[in-house]
Amino acid sequence: MIGPVRIKLCIAAVALIKSAGMNFLARQKKLREHLATTRFDALLVSHLPNVRYLCGFTGSSGLLLVEAAGCQFLTDARYDMQAHDEVVGAKVVISRRNIVTEMAGRLGRRKGAGRRAPRKTLGIEADHVTAAERKQLASLLRSSRGLRDTTGLVEDARMVKDKDELDCIRKAVRVGAGLFERALQVIRPKVKEVEVAAEMEYAARMAGAEEMSFPTIIASGARSALPHGRASEEEIKPGGFVVCDWGVILSGYCSDQTRTVWVGPIENDARAAYDAVLEAQQAAVDAVKPGATVGEVDSAARKVLRKAGLGRYFTHSTGHGVGIEIHESPRVAAGLVQELRPGMVITIEPGVYLPGKWGVRIEDMVVVTDRGREVLTPTSKELVVL
Repeated sequence: MIGPVRIKLCIAAVALIKSAGMNFLARQKKLREHLATTRFDALLVSHLPNVRYLCGFTGSSGLLLVEAAGCQFLTDARYDMQAHDEVVGAKVVISRRNIVTEMAGRLGRRKGAGRRAPRKTLGIEADHVTAAERKQLASLLRSSRGLRDTTGLVEDARMVKDKDELDCIRKAVRVGAGLFERALQVIRPKVKEVEVAAEMEYAARMAGAEEMSFPTIIASGARSALPHGRASEEEIKPGGFVVCDWGVILSGYCSDQTRTVWVGPIENDARAAYDAVLEAQQAAVDAVKPGATVGEVDSAARKVLRKAGLGRYFTHSTGHGVGIEIHESPRVAAGLVQELRPGMVITIEPGVYLPGKWGVRIEDMVVVTDRGREVLTPTSKELVVL
């Protein structure tokens, strides 16, 4: 049941979107122009982050049909008011039945959609449509339209952020960065990892965050060697690292940051490992510039860690894109040749993980500029010993 609190939350979400000032019409126009160069007569956008990017809808159920003549947005009755308030540049249609069935039915009933009409091609987002949904669409459309898989049409556009998006990301980064101070106040021996995460998440809400970008990672001691060690009931003990990886969502855009601290008297090899990761992270940041490939950025970090004898303990990619989703293109990984362009926002987050002992990771968000890069994350990276 939707009560007064839910309605207020919906209205607040609408205000956030409208205040962000996104140019949805320009995004739709650019996509239509691209479709005109392809074999598609239309594109059915089903991945909700892509729907939000194109028309502003923030709900959990919706389809956006993009055609040369314009856009049509379809959702169910739960989102009647929200869709009419949020959606920009598309005709809103409210369905009383399954929205995939409704969309297929509307396409099939269109004038000129009979057996003798020229066969049209509908592009679908192959990475975000289930086999059952594809089968359902093909069955309902029958001979009126052919289906053709597409990959990354909207995601490729989302890689380069415009000024409004960068403003939102900067604000999210600032709010997220402020949570580290709260973590430093809480991290002590005998405090549970989940207690640290809870304090950070409460502070995030109080600072205006819509939600966390992902479940907060607080991994201490031997658990710090787990790259994605979500906060557990484990108590923090002296004599180990604590990896803190967190992010917030503000105005629909994510932040992502990692800092690693040491609790208790620090060991020489631990300090040396931290210094090596910090040097590797800075080398990768310095490699960010227009025209550089993501593989070259990744290589810059790995070169430093190999020299320090820690290369085999760096077990994941150096970073990823961030925006409406916490993991977006481009992926910053070995061997990839995607070139960086101004407006791309990526993370730089090398780490080393010694199983059963400890791990270290340092992460910043970086935007590619016309002349190089801008590090968005304001927090110091000097080793903190508590």
